[in-house]
Amino acid sequence: MIIAVASGKGGTGKTTVAVNIALSLDNVQFLDCDVEEPNAHIFLKPRIEKTILSSIPVPEIDTKKCVYCGKCAEVCVYNAIAIVPPTNNNAGVALTLTNLCHGCQACSFFCPKGAIRERKKEIGVVEFGSKKDIEFIHGRLNIGEAMAPPVIRQVKGHINPRKTVIIDAPPGVSCPVIAAVKDSDFCLLVTEPTPFGLSDLSLAVELLHKLRVPFGVIINRADLGDKETERYCEKEKIEILMKIPFNKEIALAYSRGEAVVNVLPEYKTKFKDLFQKIAHR
Repeated sequence: MIIAVASGKGGTGKTTVAVNIALSLDNVQFLDCDVEEPNAHIFLKPRIEKTILSSIPVPEIDTKKCVYCGKCAEVCVYNAIAIVPPTNNNAGVALTLTNLCHGCQACSFFCPKGAIRERKKEIGVVEFGSKKDIEFIHGRLNIGEAMAPPVIRQVKGHINPRKTVIIDAPPGVSCPVIAAVKDSDFCLLVTEPTPFGLSDLSLAVELLHKLRVPFGVIINRADLGDKETERYCEKEKIEILMKIPFNKEIALAYSRGEAVVNVLPEYKTKFKDLFQKIAHR
């Protein structure tokens, strides 16, 4: 079973929930797909055993073959190629903007002159490790790189179907979140009872409806803020699977890089019960 843990905004406790579910279950594979800022390793403390490079194919245009027809720029939906045809006074220009390239290879496929070849561009790494019986994988996007989805897809390419897979997704509702959550069996949306939390939760709900991934909500720091999030879930018929109250011990454990279940062992039972609710839906 693949369970993604996501949130419409950062800072809601998404990674806290993902890590503590993993520590409460047996036979788990943990994938940290928040590749722009992975931090689950701080709490799980895995021993990293292997690192591989993550790369995407980016185009290189052979100007001796290029006839500046512009077909490559036309098919590139990410505007990663710019073609300026030659004039009587100026030579043509073919620009590749590799930071915008998603590595889809459409430009080389449609080039009528075979003027585009590809080279690998390193954009990050994928690291493999373990913590007791938890298999751990996370991706790290290089600083300055914009293309998180290829690294996320590379991390997810190592999903072990014989294990319960917990995916720590990036926050928000943009392309990296879609790449992380897509094809999951269930998604836990972690939110907080604030106006900002509710606004971003509603966006995440809309996204999951489009992806057709079943989901439920966890309200963190549930005794703070207001009741609008609960009213929203009731109106939209969204099940609130768990409420975590504001607790100074949890906050202090987080600040020390400790898992909640190690400080408050009773939460292990609560996270096991949460998993059972999901598994028996």
